[in-house]
Amino acid sequence: MSYFTDLVPYWVSILFLIVIPIPIFLIANLARKGSEHGENAKKNYLAVLLFYGLYLTYVSVACFKGLFAEVTLPPKILRFTMVPLLVFLLVIVFNLKAFKAILNNLSLSDLVRIHLFRLIGSFFLILGFYQVLPSSIALIAGIGDITTALTSIFVAKSLQEGKPYAKKLTFAWNTFGFLDIIATSVTAFILTKISIETGALGVDALGVFPFCFIPAFAPATILFLHISIYRKLMSKA
Repeated sequence: MSYFTDLVPYWVSILFLIVIPIPIFLIANLARKGSEHGENAKKNYLAVLLFYGLYLTYVSVACFKGLFAEVTLPPKILRFTMVPLLVFLLVIVFNLKAFKAILNNLSLSDLVRIHLFRLIGSFFLILGFYQVLPSSIALIAGIGDITTALTSIFVAKSLQEGKPYAKKLTFAWNTFGFLDIIATSVTAFILTKISIETGALGVDALGVFPFCFIPAFAPATILFLHISIYRKLMSKA
């Protein structure tokens, strides 16, 4: 018995599982880089890895137990994963003294460059190609993520080089990336509603293993990173 969904070839699921830890290690490394002391750096690095490791273990178990299988509005995977994670990040983590210190020590270019991991959004296009996701959300999410990821290179470079337009460019880029996540989430909500009412193809594929990691991990984490950039921009105003 395979643990992978049969909606797509197994190589797609395996490749996804290989790349999904990348953003977690990048975020952990960012926490380490922003820590003032060596001991705190290691502790913060391990804390991020431990937290997301436990969180994704919970998501995996819930997924295998079929918690997200039923199509509901709002989707169960958002109610039991994305929303609680977003609340935790914005209410708890965002106000921690340790996080404020890390954010203060990091450069804007560091916070922008990490969004290169959103190239993983190309899996939306792959799922769309195999017709397990509607083309609308596959294109909106996939192209939006890839665009945000690739342009982060140039935005980070402008910040490092101290270009006079760098901060305005960063604000515009950050707003685009932020709105892309909102647009993807709204589209998923609308498609789920249509699916329930008409039986049309919805976003059910994002509720099965391993692709359940996408809605469980990405929206809340990426929104948190974008809001952190806004905070950093305002502190430098």
